[in-house]
This record gives sequence, structure tokens and C-alpha cells, in this order.
Amino acid sequence: MSDGRIPTCQLGSTELTVSRIGLGLAALGRPAYINVGRQRDFGSERSIAALERRCHEMLDLAYAAGVRYIDAARSYGMAEHFLGTWLKTRHPRRDTITVGSKWGYRYTGSWQLDAAVHEVKDLSLDTLRRQIVESRSLLGDRLQLYEIHSATIESKVLDNVDVLRELQQLRARGLVIGLTVTGPHQADTIRRALQVSIDGSNPFQVVQATWNRLEPSAGAALADAKAAGWGVIIKEGLANGRLADHDVDALAAALSQPWADVVLSGAVTRDQLESNVKSIAFTRDPADWPDIAESPAEYWARRGALAWQ
Repeated sequence: MSDGRIPTCQLGSTELTVSRIGLGLAALGRPAYINVGRQRDFGSERSIAALERRCHEMLDLAYAAGVRYIDAARSYGMAEHFLGTWLKTRHPRRDTITVGSKWGYRYTGSWQLDAAVHEVKDLSLDTLRRQIVESRSLLGDRLQLYEIHSATIESKVLDNVDVLRELQQLRARGLVIGLTVTGPHQADTIRRALQVSIDGSNPFQVVQATWNRLEPSAGAALADAKAAGWGVIIKEGLANGRLADHDVDALAAALSQPWADVVLSGAVTRDQLESNVKSIAFTRDPADWPDIAESPAEYWARRGALAWQ
């Protein structure tokens, strides 16, 4: 895999440079995850040392292929730790890689495949203040983008003045601030976030949303975000593995959307990453992709029923 196969772009109106394909660490930082086919792809060796080696290998391969955006979160097990040790041992130049992470969930799986609860959501001010310290302790000044993890209308985080003001202060001190969205009402959350005003300004500059050929309902709202100058990152382009047998087309469809800056790969093997990278060559007019969408309610119900493997 040679450098330069993935084009780069500016992330919205921020000063961050990102690759059109990024590497997400959700499936690499913890032993269990909800992706279909994980046992087949990941195997049975799930020790911390084994996952750190695998994560470093995938980061090496991704960097060699031209990936310049890496996506982590506090709740992705030891993803931030693994990414931090990779950065410290590989020493990629600051201007060659952009690192993003998220706050708002706590990993509770205790490295057990059969844990009753793998993560707990808490979008409080106390959690933000604690987790930004934790993230920076592992990633240092390489952390450039920090996002609310899975903001929803129901969580009321977008109405929490104390949280919004804290995010505004983090932005003033140099972090790019964003949010990720989830669920059948992603579009409503994005549009609510676009309207946020705290002390006369909006702290948000980036949105990360689920968009794939089965669940494209956030597309119009993401176009609105892009028009407002926000960066747009697409997650779950393969629908947590449901589209894995057609991964090149699935990621190419996401990359074809005119508002998409970055589409995340959740690859955990060399073959998966190589296949994902190929999608760059197959983008085309968005109208040329056949409609296979499910209703948002159906899609999110099926996603919610996926087992941690």
C-alpha cells in the first residue's frame, strides 16, 4: 500500500487537513463490538497486548496508504491509549495527521466479551471536564478535534448552557469542537446544533453522522451543515458490517456525496483496509446509486439488536 492513494481536503472551514478516508478505532480498541462478522474477522486473541499490536499494525497500514484522519473516543476501550503509543513510537509529523476523539461515554466492559454493559452514556459537564483531561493525558497536543459522542435531542446536551460554554472555551484554547449524532432523528439533531448560540457564537465546527445506503436520512441536514462551513465526517458507511459484502460500492456511495469530507473505515484487517481504499476510484454522481434505503425506524431497530461479539 503506497502513500498518496487517498486524496486530502480541508475539514469544512477549519484549518484541519484530513484524508477522504479516515480510520475509525471503534472496533480496534476493545475486545467486543457490534460489527457483523467480527468473530470471523477478528479471531479469538483479544488480549490487551494483542489488540495493541493489531491497532498499531492497522495504523501503520492506513498511514502508508495515505490515511490522514484517525478517529477515537473515550469509550472505545483502550483506543486512545493505543493511538497514543503509536504516535509516540512512530512520530508522524503533526502536519501529516489529524487526530479526533470524543467524550460522553465511559467504557465499562472490563475487557470481557460477555459484559452485561459495555459502555455508559453521560453527557454532563463533569464528564466533559474529566474526559478531556483523560484524552489529553493519552494524546497530548496531538488531539485536534473533540466531539460530543452521540448527541441527541432527547439527551438535551444541546440545551445545556454549562456544557456549551465549556466547549466554547475549549475551542477558544485551540481545539476544534464537533458533535456526533445517532438514531432515527439525526437530521433533527444536526439542525438543532446548527442553531446553537452561546455567548453569541456557535461552538461547533464539525459533525459526524451515520450515513450509508441503508440509512441516508441525514443527507439533507448534512448538506445544510456543509453549507454553513462545517466539516462533515461519515461513520458506519458499511452499516456495522451489513454492507460488508459490497464494501467498495458502499464506501464509494458515501464518498460520492458532495457534502462528505471524510468517510471512516472501520477496517480491522489488511484486506479490509485495501478494499476500503479502492472505493476512492469508484465515486460517481450521487443520483446514480440505486435506492436500497430502509426506513430510519427499521434501520435503527436492527442496529440496536446487534449483539456485541
